[in-house]
Amino acid sequence: MAPGSCGLLLLLCLLLSTLGAPGLGDPGPLEDVVIDRYYIPKICLREVQMGDFIRYHYNGTFKDGKKFDSSYDRGATVAGVVGVGRLITGMDRGLQGMCVNERRHLIVPPHLGYGSIGVAGLIPPDATLYFDVIMLDIWNKNDKLQITTLSKPERCNRTVENSDFVRYHYNGTLLDGTPFDSSYSKDSTYDTYVGSGWLIKGMDQGLLGMCAGEKRSIIIPPFLAYGEKGYGTVIPPQASLVFSVLLVDFHNPKDGVFLEHLEVPESCKRRAVTGDFVRYHYNGTLMDGTLFDSSYSRNHTYNTYIGKGYIIPGMDQGLQGVCMGERRRVVIPPHLAYGENGAGDKIPGSAVLVFDVHVIDFHNPADAVEIETVDRPEGCNVTTRHRDFVRYHYNCSLLDGTQLFSSHDYEKPQEVTLGTNKVIEGLNRGLLNMCVGERRVLIVPPHLGHGESGARGVPGSAVLRFEVELLSMEEGVPEGYLFIWHEDPPASLYEQMDLNKDGEIPADEFSTFIKTQVVEGKGRLMPSSDPEKVIADMFRNQDRNQDGKITAEELKLKSDEDREKVHEEL
Repeated sequence: MAPGSCGLLLLLCLLLSTLGAPGLGDPGPLEDVVIDRYYIPKICLREVQMGDFIRYHYNGTFKDGKKFDSSYDRGATVAGVVGVGRLITGMDRGLQGMCVNERRHLIVPPHLGYGSIGVAGLIPPDATLYFDVIMLDIWNKNDKLQITTLSKPERCNRTVENSDFVRYHYNGTLLDGTPFDSSYSKDSTYDTYVGSGWLIKGMDQGLLGMCAGEKRSIIIPPFLAYGEKGYGTVIPPQASLVFSVLLVDFHNPKDGVFLEHLEVPESCKRRAVTGDFVRYHYNGTLMDGTLFDSSYSRNHTYNTYIGKGYIIPGMDQGLQGVCMGERRRVVIPPHLAYGENGAGDKIPGSAVLVFDVHVIDFHNPADAVEIETVDRPEGCNVTTRHRDFVRYHYNCSLLDGTQLFSSHDYEKPQEVTLGTNKVIEGLNRGLLNMCVGERRVLIVPPHLGHGESGARGVPGSAVLRFEVELLSMEEGVPEGYLFIWHEDPPASLYEQMDLNKDGEIPADEFSTFIKTQVVEGKGRLMPSSDPEKVIADMFRNQDRNQDGKITAEELKLKSDEDREKVHEEL
């Protein structure tokens, strides 16, 4: 109860008497203000005290209900200071102790109102006045900004400072809860610099120290807001403002890219540099966690050169120095991303972007095959050469460990003649100069693998990892040859080949003769898993008219054909 007011019992008696309660006598003139607190809000953060500046609405009537004044009719609240003589004494007393949004009925006796004089033409002498009042705002010249943190992210690496550019959502209300503005209704954040005079002083101060994703309630007294003038029709003069703020993101024009290394492989033999071609997965979010893009949703890595301007500058910088398999977070300010205009309908203007990146692999177009010898038998003097026929086991995977192919999944090892374009060039090179029993790890860049297009089961531009073990090797023959002589061929080759001396050589005689030369060590076939097919190919090459037999005119040595520029034969 405000100082000078009557006790509770006396107040109730006076109120009932004034309202004409049945069965009670008229106690005579009121000595003090009668206060009926007919609505008290559940939450009352502050009560009116002497010297406070207040804003309120009221209706003023006489006992018979006739209205003599109303702030509602004027369409403007009443503002003033309590307890300094600017109000009638009864109102000064009746307003003390009120909460914002509290409603009171006040009965003011004449000696605490306009006395025996009244107000000419409005309030007669010795009039008792009845006021219905709602309190809308309370503040004091000694007030400070009131900041309440409603929620705050667990991780907060940085807070707002002066000269930062902020993007935030807000709901703005008067102290009584009346809304006057909201960024949500505009479906757009409010974007501005802090501490540069572009905001009211209270908001400039209230945003300092916030984290991205933090929510605050900021109560701003009028002298740190719009003061005596108010703002348009929505903010009255001398109004305290309440802002519920969600800081979406912020940056400083001087910011560079911020890197957070989430996971770095223990073994990192090489780091990406300008000119490297990188394959990576990413999730792209705004600072408040809103997802705007993801390579995972497309089930395809993002593939690009770095440091050459093919991607936004911040990502060009953020991928420098990554290891294969590394996971890192790249935070990019808007001036190194999509700037004030944003991109599409998912990246707003001046947005800070956060990329969580997983680097799958990278290579340089100048890269060679990387060969690591895991085990090499001692006393190895013979190694594989171009055109040799080899048998080997292999496991093939991507650099992130994804298994692609394995010879162990088949009944027999892989077989190939080196240099015949039967395997990718990188694997071909990796199998050269190997000893039987040797084991290697090969890292094959895509330009020596399956290239930009990839292959079935192999992504485009993928770096491949092979684990290979050489099981056996056979010495090859020069390119274009199916059989070579270890010494000079017989002078009368056709006669020796014509085993039954009938003047023609059918396929079975030809096959018998060649096999005999191999067994006796006089020559060797091109290595193959199917020597019968090699012999059949030789016969078909010599049987020029394809009549099933070779004549003396048809039989020619490869060396002779090369001189004659005919075509490739024996």
